[in-house]
Amino acid sequence: MKFTIGFEREDTKKLHEYWDRIIETQQWSEGYFTKAFEEKWSEYNNLSSAAFSSWAGGALAALEFFEVKGKTVLCPSNTFMATPLSIIKAGGRVEFTDCNKYDLCMSLEDLKGKIEKYNPVAVWVVHIGGHIAFQIEEISKLCKEKGIVLLEDCAHAHGASWNKRKAGTWGDAGIYSFYATKTISTGEGGMLVTKNKDLIEFVKKYRNYGKFDYKVEGLNYRMNEFTAAIGYIQVDRLDEIVSWKNEYAQTFLDTKFPNRVKFPEGMISGYYKYIIFEEIEKSTGKVYDQPCHKIMKREYNLETTEWVAQNHWCVPIYYKGNE
Repeated sequence: MKFTIGFEREDTKKLHEYWDRIIETQQWSEGYFTKAFEEKWSEYNNLSSAAFSSWAGGALAALEFFEVKGKTVLCPSNTFMATPLSIIKAGGRVEFTDCNKYDLCMSLEDLKGKIEKYNPVAVWVVHIGGHIAFQIEEISKLCKEKGIVLLEDCAHAHGASWNKRKAGTWGDAGIYSFYATKTISTGEGGMLVTKNKDLIEFVKKYRNYGKFDYKVEGLNYRMNEFTAAIGYIQVDRLDEIVSWKNEYAQTFLDTKFPNRVKFPEGMISGYYKYIIFEEIEKSTGKVYDQPCHKIMKREYNLETTEWVAQNHWCVPIYYKGNE
């Protein structure tokens, strides 16, 4: 199966019309399509949204809003280095938690111990491979009880839901990525979602140098209008892409790969990855083959994370990639 960006050819004409409209208006940033993309994403996810030029911009904005500088933030080691690096760049101290074998996501039991040990101000939970972390409900409850900020890394979780509840709705904020390989893509880009109106106001200033009163010490993380126009189109395709992937998985993959990540009742994966626990010849590799705590040369061991890095593989599952 050949890698395919989930962009329908019949949408190309509409996109070119939008781009022509942007050129004619002479407003290539901070215009109609950025706001329209945010509104459409808000409607889809039932949360307020703010667009960024990258996932990193949204993550930094959230971390600075919650004042993590000089404080400890926990995140799973089984993630992309973007997650711990966002903590470091926001001035926080990063410590790592182990993951579960069955979903590759943060371990609630290990999190409990690390909270007692490190007294964190915030926790990053990462939704791996397109599905929602199986213990998100318990993790959310624990963080609320302890007064800890919960951030959701939703970079893989486009279109994922659990009993119709979308990723990003359990925490204080969720951040999506629209990088070129994602389920829906704008080439580069990100989106922060939250119920917190003060956070939305802060991050919209943060992404734009803190304009206009400069009380927020932000930089430039704006999404341009041409990128936003792609996202505006892609949101309408998301359910179609997720439905196609789920049907493909059920029809062609599930019976062939019984030793796979299996979802709890009511969960729909966006299938950014199809994860199995057996080596195959035509794999697309691992989700992550190097745990972050190893990359950062931390002295402690996280046994399950290290096991997962060695013992999972991804089966190709690209939207219409076989057509």
